[in-house]
Order: sequence, then C-alpha cells, then structure tokens
Amino acid sequence: MRTTPIKLAPGEDLRLRLEQLAQAEQASGFVLGVVGNLSRAAFQCPGPPEPTVMEGDLEIITLNGTVSPTGVHLHLSLSDGACHVWGGHLEPGTLVLKGADVLVGWTESVSSAPAAAASPNQAARVEIAVLPNCPWSRRAVRLLRTLQIPHDVVSVEDDGTAKLFMERSGMRSFPQIFVDGDAIGGYDALSQWHSEGQLNSLR
Repeated sequence: MRTTPIKLAPGEDLRLRLEQLAQAEQASGFVLGVVGNLSRAAFQCPGPPEPTVMEGDLEIITLNGTVSPTGVHLHLSLSDGACHVWGGHLEPGTLVLKGADVLVGWTESVSSAPAAAASPNQAARVEIAVLPNCPWSRRAVRLLRTLQIPHDVVSVEDDGTAKLFMERSGMRSFPQIFVDGDAIGGYDALSQWHSEGQLNSLR
C-alpha cells in the first residue's frame, strides 16, 4: 500500500482538498491519520436535515472514511474550547485554522475500482432528480457515490422541470429516484433499498 501525506494551510477546505487529491491520484483509499485544528467545522448529524456548523478554535480528534475520484465518505470528530466532543459526516465548508496534516493510504487505482458513473456504452440504471441546496438530495447522491452505483443526476432548477418530474413520478417532493425508468421514491426509499441489499445489483 502506498501513502500520501498532505499538509493543509490555514483557510483550506478539508473535504475539498481530499476530493481534489483523490481526483489527482485517480485512486481509491482511506484516511490513516490526521492532526490539526479548524476555524470552522461543518458536519451532518444523523437526525437534522441541515449540517451542524461550528466556529472557533476546534481541535480535530479523528477523521475516518474513504476517498475516491467519484467522491468521499468521511466522518469527523472534534473538540471545542470546553473539551466537548462533536462529530458527524464531514461536509464542505470545514476550514483549517492553523494547519492540518493528513495521511492517506491508497488501495487501488481507479482502473481497477468499481465505476461510479455509467460507461459510454452502458446507460446508468439509476436516475436522480435533485433540488439545488436540498440536504436530502445531497444525502441521496452521496449514498449513490459512496456505494459506487452508476447514476445520472438531473438538477431541477425551474418550475417547468419540476412539473415534468412530478407528473412523471406522481411525487411532490425531491429528490426523486428512478430505477430502470420507474420511480421508487425519495431518500427514504433509496436508504431502504440499501438496507435490503437491493442496490447491489445496480453496480
């Protein structure tokens, strides 16, 4: 296994830097270790639909998870000035305070990894219609990327497009997920398919 140490400067976005690293390496891997602090932390807790955002002198305790050219799935824990511990799914907008050192280990190149996007000769069986800045849309796309399920994303940015999808699916909310052209529901339905193992056949 080869490793890559990276040093983040003040103000750098922790998640964005790791996404860029995986893209540059065109490889899949995982975080082996981290030391550093943050001026701002954004993380998704299991319950609330919106990420939790904290600011101050925040010490990184752990950073665990995977990175790949198709996305990252990382869990962050940190301590605030009162030594209270917080944590959740790492979100964009998590900024380094004075510095951070991260060690990433690589397991495979992208050429040997399962594809997360449909090949030119094979259409994706999953289509997802999302709303910009919708937390449930982000969660659904994140789940598909983490599981490396090939999928097509349609960003619904006007009333006309929204109406077309609502008529097609019979649903009023987003995200809307289609498998082989049939609507299966939103994020909850996708999560249930995952828990039941039904997404495995879509890789």
